[in-house]
Amino acid sequence: VGAASALELQAAASLVAQSEVALLQARRQRQLDLNALNLLVGAVVPARLLPPEPPLAQPVTAMSGAPFGAGFAEVPAGLGSDVLLDRPDVVQAEQLLIGATANIGAARAAFWPRISLTSSAGLASSQLGNLLQAGSFAWTLAGQALVTVFDSGRNSANLKVTEVNRNIAIAAYEKALQSAFRETADALAGLQSWHDQVAAQARLRDASLDTARLTELRRSRGAASDLERLDAERNLLAAEQALVATRLAEQQNRIALFKALGR
Repeated sequence: VGAASALELQAAASLVAQSEVALLQARRQRQLDLNALNLLVGAVVPARLLPPEPPLAQPVTAMSGAPFGAGFAEVPAGLGSDVLLDRPDVVQAEQLLIGATANIGAARAAFWPRISLTSSAGLASSQLGNLLQAGSFAWTLAGQALVTVFDSGRNSANLKVTEVNRNIAIAAYEKALQSAFRETADALAGLQSWHDQVAAQARLRDASLDTARLTELRRSRGAASDLERLDAERNLLAAEQALVATRLAEQQNRIALFKALGR
C-alpha cells in the first residue's frame, strides 16, 4: 500500500529466505542424527524415546524457558585415579608391555643350552661333558646341531631387539597414562565453566523471552509495530539457538569426561 519501499521488501524477503535455509539445515541434521542413533543401537529407536519435535511456529507467549531433557549423571566426588587403568588404550599398552617383557625372557633363554645335565643313572651326561671340554662351545648328537652358545651374535642381537621393544612398550605405556590424565584434566576443567556458561546463556534467553512478551503486549495495545514484534521474536530465537548449542557443548564435554575415565 505504499508504506514501505522495494528495498525494505527485499530485506524482509532475505530474512524469510535465511529462515527457510536454517529450517532445511536443521531438518537435515536432525535426520542424520536419527540415522546415526539407529545405527548405534542397531534398531529403529521408538518415537516415545525421542524428544518431541517442536512445532514450526508458535506464539511468543507459548515460548517458554522449559528445561532441557535430563542430562548425564554427575561425576562422583572423590573418584580415584585407579579408574583410568580400565581405559582400553591403557589396558592395551599394559598388555603390550607384559608381552614385551615376556619376549625378553624368551630371548635370554635362547642362550641356555638345551641339554640333559644328568644321565639315566643320575651321573653327569655326555652332553654336559662335551659342553665343558676345553675349546669346545658346540656339540653334535647324531650329526644334528642341538645347541650353539655362540652363533655369530644372533642370540645377542635378538636379546637387544627384544629389549628395545620393551623400552618402546614402556614409552607407549607411559604415553597412554599421560594421555589419560591429560584428557581427564581437560574435561574436568571444562565441567564447571560449561555449566556456568549454560546458566548465563539461559539468563540471556529468559531476558529475550521477557522482551518478546513485553513487545507483544505493547503491540496488542498499539504501542509497538509488527516489525518490532518480529525483531523481538527473532532475537528470542537466536537466544534459544545459542542456548541449545551451549547445552550441546556441555553435554559433549561430559561425554569426553566419561570417555577419558574409561566409563
